[in-house]
Amino acid sequence: MEPSSHDHTPHDPAFKGDASHDDSMVSPPATPTSLETAAPVGPASDSPYAKPNLVIKDPDPYAFANRIRRLTIALCVISCVALAPFLYERLGYQSRRGQLRADYEFASEHMGEIAPRMVEFSMASRMVAMRAGPSVVSIHRPGARGQMGQGSGVVVDAKGYIVTNHHVIGDAPSLIVEMQDGSTRDATVVGSDPAMDLAVLKVDANGLIAAEWGDSERLEVGDLVWALGSPFGLSSSMTFGIVSAKSRRSGSGVTRALYQEFLQTDVAINPGNSGGPLVDVQGRVVGINTAILGDSYRGVSFAIPSEFAKDIYLKLRDNGHIERGYLGIEPQALPEVARRAFGLDFGEGVWVAQVMRPSPAQLGGLRQGDVILSWNDHAATDPTLLSREIAASDIGSTAEVSIKRMVAGEVVEQMLEVEVGRSSASGR
Repeated sequence: MEPSSHDHTPHDPAFKGDASHDDSMVSPPATPTSLETAAPVGPASDSPYAKPNLVIKDPDPYAFANRIRRLTIALCVISCVALAPFLYERLGYQSRRGQLRADYEFASEHMGEIAPRMVEFSMASRMVAMRAGPSVVSIHRPGARGQMGQGSGVVVDAKGYIVTNHHVIGDAPSLIVEMQDGSTRDATVVGSDPAMDLAVLKVDANGLIAAEWGDSERLEVGDLVWALGSPFGLSSSMTFGIVSAKSRRSGSGVTRALYQEFLQTDVAINPGNSGGPLVDVQGRVVGINTAILGDSYRGVSFAIPSEFAKDIYLKLRDNGHIERGYLGIEPQALPEVARRAFGLDFGEGVWVAQVMRPSPAQLGGLRQGDVILSWNDHAATDPTLLSREIAASDIGSTAEVSIKRMVAGEVVEQMLEVEVGRSSASGR
């Protein structure tokens, strides 16, 4: 018998049973993994250029989202860096405006408490001007080619005596004084002292308002002072400040004059103020404004203390000149090397830098390089103070001078007797 067309003749050894067999017994082909070569779907090709079917699988399904997130963060950082200065500035403005508002409100709230004190200070300043102002004068010095020198002065005696600086009058043959009421008067020179830069004038007038002398020794650093005068020819001007320092002497570099000593203030002083008064809170003269540091005001001004100005004024008024004792040395602060060599403490002794020839010092046996320990039993500690001691000595008197000097490498102490001479810088 021929086989029936419905008979199944197996050609695959794996084939078992008929079409109705259990499919679960047949295992499907495994799903190819990423980049694995899949089984050919169609007939195999013998071409060497045949490409296998590839299945690409993304290893990180969140990569795109991560990239977006990182980009967003980067943009935020860049924006913050770029905007930081602007934001800081705006915040600073807001903070400053807030502070200004707070200051304004605080001042508005407490102004009522402070204002009366400020009014009192303002009134005190007015009183100073009212008391000292009438005694201040402007001094005009005719010069070459019609030019007019300018300075200030202060009436210190109702009979017409005026104190000013020597450098204001110079050697002028005539002077014109402008009073506070606007009137002018011719002035004569009673006497001047170039060494102290002071002069006394006299105008023919009676019943003038004279300023009162104050005590400069009682001033302390920080005390309020006022300057009156004619800066740049602007008469009846007043400025105020404080005492910055006292006892500015030749050793400080302010002046080379051995006799001078200054009060230092921060009062505005300008050309034309020279010779005008420096007054205290009671309107009393505590100094004569004399110099500034530099060519224009820089906050450093100098005045001759009243303790010296008043003494010079009285001597010039009574005698017309100043007589000073003279020794003929150049005193200086003791150098550190010499101090150690002589075994002296700081502030002890004055160095004889030079001995004039001829001079009382030379005749009395003083030598260059000596150290003066005392003058008439007064300890020598400062060149300026020693110069004043010498100047105050009676002309022709004999002074005892204790010294130390180096002799053959040994320190020797001696007592010399020196006759005091007369200084040539005694004014006119």
